[in-house]
Amino acid sequence: MVTLSPGPARENRMDLLLWRHAEALNGSPDHERPLSERGIRQARETAAWLTRHAPRNLRILVSPSLRTRQTAAIFSENFTTVPELGPEAGAANLLAAAGWPDAGGAALIVGHQPALGRAASLLLAGSEAEWTFRKSAVWWFSSRIRNGQRQTILRAVTGAGLT
Repeated sequence: MVTLSPGPARENRMDLLLWRHAEALNGSPDHERPLSERGIRQARETAAWLTRHAPRNLRILVSPSLRTRQTAAIFSENFTTVPELGPEAGAANLLAAAGWPDAGGAALIVGHQPALGRAASLLLAGSEAEWTFRKSAVWWFSSRIRNGQRQTILRAVTGAGLT
């Protein structure tokens, strides 16, 4: 794992952290599946990393599914549930909810595959592809303007078992 320091705040900069929910129990209905004991451990480990490294004043946006709300709550009780971030969401839903890249500040989205992987590929490669996020993984992106051009930077990738 490589982690770059957050650096000084700059105009026209935004940080976006994408966190896949931790492992959930199998079952139905899908929206009501709770975290497993292993998932709770995964979320705690990732939350500890976020506590040490995440930017200040982080807006936390969470899918309405039980497993994402439980994952987020292990990190912070101060989150907003966003219906557009549910399991059926697409990459565009994630980026729109965060206001990427123009909202400024920092946003953490706790969501699902395949939208997280598709959003990551869109940000880094310029088109959606089927990239996979491990359970409880976090990918941290920054957007900035340099020499008149918008740049997207991958700042860190981590998750349970890697922290």
